[in-house]
Amino acid sequence: MNLLVFVKRVPDTESKIRIAPDGQGIVEEGLNFIISPYDEYAVEEALRLREAKGGKVTVVCVGKEEALLILRKCLAMGADEALLIKDSAPESFEGLRVAAAIASLVKQRFPNFDLLLFGKQSFGADNAQVPAMVAELLGIPQVNVVVKLIIEGRNGVAYREIEGALEKVVFSLPAVISAQKGLNEPRYETLKGIMAAKKKEIPIIPIDELGISEDFLTPKMEIIKLEMPPTKKAGRIIQLPPEEAAKEIVRFLREEAKII
Repeated sequence: MNLLVFVKRVPDTESKIRIAPDGQGIVEEGLNFIISPYDEYAVEEALRLREAKGGKVTVVCVGKEEALLILRKCLAMGADEALLIKDSAPESFEGLRVAAAIASLVKQRFPNFDLLLFGKQSFGADNAQVPAMVAELLGIPQVNVVVKLIIEGRNGVAYREIEGALEKVVFSLPAVISAQKGLNEPRYETLKGIMAAKKKEIPIIPIDELGISEDFLTPKMEIIKLEMPPTKKAGRIIQLPPEEAAKEIVRFLREEAKII
C-alpha cells in the first residue's frame, strides 16, 4: 500500500502560551514544539497497515524548516520517507491554503496513493478542516473521527464516533481518513530508529513550486487581534436554608445572569 500521513508541528500542550506584542501571533521563543497528538494516531495506523499488507509510509508536513524535527520523529517511529512542503507564511488559521498544497503535492508526486491519513484536528488551529478539504479537492471519499479501520483489497470499513454510538462507514480506495484517539496506541521511537532517522535525507519543496492557484494562496481571513481568554470570575457561595437558597438562585439566573 502507498500510504501518506500528514502531520503538523504545534506547541507542546503543556507549554504556557504568550501572545506576541503585535497581537498577531504567539511568542515562539522558549516554546517546546511537538507533533500534533492526533497525528500520532495517523502515523501509527499507517505503520500497522504497512506491517500487515506491505507497502510504504511517507510522512508529509506543511510548514517552516523547524518542522523537520517532527518529521524525524516520524521516521524514528518507522516511517519510510518524509517530505516537507516549506511554507514560511505565519500561521493563518486557514485550512484551504494547506489543503491546496497537500492536494497539489499528491497529484504531482503520489498519483498512485491508496490512503491519506490525518489527525482529526491539529492542536494549533484546532479547525478540523484540512482532511475534508483535501478529499474535496481530490474528489475522493473521506471518513473522519475514525476509531477503527479495516482495509481489505480496494475497500475499507471505518467506525467513527458519533454522539452515543459508533457509525460504520464503507468506502473504496483511494480515500482520506482522519484519526481519533482510540484508533490505536502510538509506539515510541526506538534507539535504532532515532539513529537511522538522523541519517535520512528529507526533501524540501517550496510551496510556490507546486503550481497552486493564487486564489488558494491568498488569505481569505485577516487576523485582527489575538487575546487571552478573560479571567474566570470567582463563584458565588450561597449560605442560606434550602428554600431561601433556591429562591436566590432563581433570582440570580433571572436578574443577573439573564438566562431564564
